[in-house]
Amino acid sequence: MRVGAALLRTEGPGVLSLREIARRAGVSHGAPRRYFPTHLSLLSAIARSGFADLSEQVWTALRAAPQDPRAQIKTIAERYVRFAATNRGMFELMFRHDVLSSGGELGLRDVSLPLFHLLTDLVAAARPASRFSARVTAAAIWSALHGTAQLWNWGSLTLATGATDPTPFIDATLAAHLGPEGRP
Repeated sequence: MRVGAALLRTEGPGVLSLREIARRAGVSHGAPRRYFPTHLSLLSAIARSGFADLSEQVWTALRAAPQDPRAQIKTIAERYVRFAATNRGMFELMFRHDVLSSGGELGLRDVSLPLFHLLTDLVAAARPASRFSARVTAAAIWSALHGTAQLWNWGSLTLATGATDPTPFIDATLAAHLGPEGRP
């Protein structure tokens, strides 16, 4: 699994075959099948490590952030977009529908949702009275952040706006969904 994560960082998701991972790990091509019976189960295990890494980075950043819910939402947003930019292959793998919806004990729904629930709780605290539920607002923020991350990675935002930093897009997303800063 560590070899697969390393391959993602250096070469992208296109090289993630059981055979290639075994070759790079220096084991027989059948060895990974003892732990991962299918290619999808291997990809799920690698993606699980990506969600664990993202969660660890978010929680580390939150410990250093102000305890204000809005500031914590911004911390999560910045960490999410930064993670996507510095772990492009892993980010792509983590959100592949076939990997997310894979069943069994390696299914990813249980590791992909805790950060969303945290975001939902923070949105509820940051904006208690709203036309939309905290869950809907959190989903809208996440959707916009995910789009920002993808468009940033593809170079589209830089091409369209000349931006050299994704922070203004994060700030605009939060203002659009939470209202201007300083507003109760």
